[in-house]
Amino acid sequence: MLLCASVLSVGACSGGGSTAKSISRRSAKPNIVFVLADDLDRGEIAYLPSVRKLIAERGMTLQNQLVNDSLCCPSRTTMLRGQYAHNSGVIANSGPDGGFPSAFRRGIVDDTVGTWLQRAGYATALYGKFLNGYPNPAGNTYEPAGWTDWAGAIDSPNAYGEFNYDVIHNRQRIHYGTEASDYGTDVYTNYAVDFARRNIAAGTPFFAYVSYFAPHQPATPAPRDASLFLTGVAPRTAAFNEADVSDKPSWVRSLPLLSPMVIDRVDSLYRERLRSLQAVDRGVRKLVDTLRQANVLDNTYFVFTSDNGFHLGEHRLAAGKRTPYESDIRVPFMVRGPGIVAGSSTSALTGNVDLAETFAAIANASTPSFEDGRSLLDLWHQRPSAAMSRSGYVLEHIPEPAVFASSDNDINAKTTSVLGSAEPANIPQYTAVRTATKLYVEYVNGEREYYDLVTDPNELSNRASTMTIARQSAWSTYLHAMVNCAADTCRTADATPEPT
Repeated sequence: MLLCASVLSVGACSGGGSTAKSISRRSAKPNIVFVLADDLDRGEIAYLPSVRKLIAERGMTLQNQLVNDSLCCPSRTTMLRGQYAHNSGVIANSGPDGGFPSAFRRGIVDDTVGTWLQRAGYATALYGKFLNGYPNPAGNTYEPAGWTDWAGAIDSPNAYGEFNYDVIHNRQRIHYGTEASDYGTDVYTNYAVDFARRNIAAGTPFFAYVSYFAPHQPATPAPRDASLFLTGVAPRTAAFNEADVSDKPSWVRSLPLLSPMVIDRVDSLYRERLRSLQAVDRGVRKLVDTLRQANVLDNTYFVFTSDNGFHLGEHRLAAGKRTPYESDIRVPFMVRGPGIVAGSSTSALTGNVDLAETFAAIANASTPSFEDGRSLLDLWHQRPSAAMSRSGYVLEHIPEPAVFASSDNDINAKTTSVLGSAEPANIPQYTAVRTATKLYVEYVNGEREYYDLVTDPNELSNRASTMTIARQSAWSTYLHAMVNCAADTCRTADATPEPT
């Protein structure tokens, strides 16, 4: 943070840097910019050149960043609170235990990383997507505690479609229409840029949470990007339209091979996703440029990730998430910031449960005792630390009641219908554990999956049937210690070595 920023304009501080400015910048609390994409697949990072150049190449890539529940609202709640879904209680996008209504009823939206950082002297802001179902039943001008500035999009199909949607901005409802300038991703970026400039000028450390809807279905691109990627096709990995699923659980075995028509539609959705991501990439570049011009980029942690992954044809699954497979639970994660070595990477097991604790550690903010995660700061700075001794990461999924099964305001259900896919509306309930080399899954009906990710990275050969009773029991015990954990017991359970 620049000492001159409190008395001069941003422009006056943006050129060059005296010794006094450099000392001030190093001694100030770091800023944090957290950019969250929606349903982004790891492979799609290849189509985000600014993210790669400005974040990944200038910082660290986390190769094994996982999400506890691969679904929008549970995952976002975990990021805000540092709790696994089984502890936050938000286990779906809708229904009695899902979405914003559940989080609001439980009172957890007013005790998040926003409130913790605000108490530590930070200006805090959230722009874009919040939690599914926001703001009902709290009222049309409701904003949760902990945010200095707020522009949360009212959850609706139009918000996902990027046009003709409403935003609650500082307790006023603002409508955005159908002009190119109303495109959602650009609007949220502009809110964040203005917030950053104001707080840089005031000399106040800030936390900006920029939450995009892209590339979530319907993956509407900005008008300027509508004609890009005319020939792109979804990656044809070894798992794409898997020929032999006889070793998979019954819910996968029931799926037919994807027809040529469905594959064409999968490819069409993939192209729309790539187009919608271009505005995200420009948003990252604009935010980085804003920080650089104000001479505070070297004192800012800039994080880019996704709330969950996405499958497009893997294992005969046309389009969606919520499975325990790599496509859905392993997400892109890049961070640059003070002391992070440019171009570095780590294969350590990290997850969305760690983000709130990490942001609090950056801000030197106190955190509640209920947090399940760990700070990643030592890992980012490549310092030896027992704090990152995690050997397994717990995965969980509880289906929404049938009456609520069309989640994300019916966006996913409608797209699945358009694809003509037989993909189930609800993946059966499961708990699982992902280690550095293995995936072990238990379904509520007693079925199991077990994959060696070193020899079988595409999860084609389910080896659960070859496990001895003793080995299966050992893995089940290992998993359930994490499924039933809370706070300190989570860090103890997931540090236990995997069964050998």
